[in-house]
Amino acid sequence: MIALAILSLLVGLAVANLDSIFGDAQGSTAKLFVRESIKLPLTSYRIKMSDYPSTAEGLQALITAPNGKAEQWTGPYFSDSKIPVDPWGEPYVYRYPGVKNKTGYDVFSKGPDKTEGTGDDIGNW
Repeated sequence: MIALAILSLLVGLAVANLDSIFGDAQGSTAKLFVRESIKLPLTSYRIKMSDYPSTAEGLQALITAPNGKAEQWTGPYFSDSKIPVDPWGEPYVYRYPGVKNKTGYDVFSKGPDKTEGTGDDIGNW
């Protein structure tokens, strides 16, 4: 009976902490994408096209040729047929030229609150 009570207590503690455990993993996943995973496709695009995609072209330029650039474009530059979404199901935000990275691009997740410009945004800055 005591062993059952201790086991119940441990299960209760694990369930209570489950959200913070998975929340940390989601943040780490988003951070890895914006700081590392997207770097190679964007750099490859820049080498072939002489510049990063514009904000208007977005990350979709890594999958399909932007209007008027099909002759130069040698992609796709991303291995999947679609750009991944962040761990909260939202598309990553891309800007070039960057607002935070003045000499490069900004890529970021709006974070768990799904609102841009708040403290939980996860970006490449």
